[in-house]
Amino acid sequence: MQIQAAVTLKKGDDFQWQGVDLADPASGEIRVRIVATGVCHTDAVARDLGIAPFPIVLGHEGAGVVEALGAGVTGLNIGDHVVLSFAHCGGCGHCLTGHPTVCDTFNELNFGGAMDDGSHRLQRDDEALATFFGQSSFATYAVVSARNAVKVDPEVELALLGPLGCGIQTGAGTVLNSLKPEFGSSIVVYGCGAVGLSAVLAAKIIGCQRIIAVDINDDRLALARELGATHTVNGKQEETVDRVREITGGGSEYAVETTGAPLVVRQSLQALRPLGVSAIVGVTPEVTLDVHHDLMAEGKSMIGVIEGDSVPRVFIPQLVAYYKEGRFPFDKLVKFYSADQINQAFQDSKDGTTVKPVLKIG
Repeated sequence: MQIQAAVTLKKGDDFQWQGVDLADPASGEIRVRIVATGVCHTDAVARDLGIAPFPIVLGHEGAGVVEALGAGVTGLNIGDHVVLSFAHCGGCGHCLTGHPTVCDTFNELNFGGAMDDGSHRLQRDDEALATFFGQSSFATYAVVSARNAVKVDPEVELALLGPLGCGIQTGAGTVLNSLKPEFGSSIVVYGCGAVGLSAVLAAKIIGCQRIIAVDINDDRLALARELGATHTVNGKQEETVDRVREITGGGSEYAVETTGAPLVVRQSLQALRPLGVSAIVGVTPEVTLDVHHDLMAEGKSMIGVIEGDSVPRVFIPQLVAYYKEGRFPFDKLVKFYSADQINQAFQDSKDGTTVKPVLKIG
């Protein structure tokens, strides 16, 4: 079928809405009419750094309505509201033990540009277009593996829910699924974008006594306080490590580092108390550490967390339930844009004007 999609022709290009052809869903796949999709930093990384093949249709925080089922699909029906999350094989040891975020073929399925069987569902002028995260949701329709689609409560505004598929589940899941802070413990969140603020919301749910948000944008810090941070630190105006140690009486038990900045990664370790844990979730370049002083001498840990170590079909409905209860107001992060404003949405995300842009597609 003919659809509209935002095509990226080569590295660094702006997005261009074009007519493309979408194949029917194969066995185990579904076709989804995209209602809205989040704009995520990972899309910008793929566009600007070329971590996936070109030409490509990006987008990986899609939300929509199931319109067609391939052979063998169970558990989903036409008309279901779904959130689209990351691709995973469903059959490797990590998938089968509840850790699909480290699926043996995660990189191949999400960044390789093709579907599970190596074929393509998107085409333009007889040229195959690469798929991103198994969905390519910067489009009016997407064909995805059924296991990557999460059925969600139809009572909740569907256009709002796409970011739960990646950015928001990354921040919240890092706290709720991976770190699992004890009630009354302290946590520092470095970076108050959508991922970091989702971690703040999760830390409030779990009952952390001190939730410290670190950023260099005062508006973001004010929003962090509104969402549950008990303290804020402006990293440009204060000595971050000293201030965290002062607030916590010697260092935090936990940290979530979302910025990917090497200096901040080190700060997240240095501001921990002995036996503390820092979870690194941002795309981070090479970092130089003094392993003895920054890590080993006080028994600290630094871990990497992908997609919040989530099982999307379990975790995303939990987040929706928290939202309905008023305990996870992630809607305060979202600003909606029309589909033709896609390039502006990316610019607003980059310069900090908008925490989480969401494109309304249809």
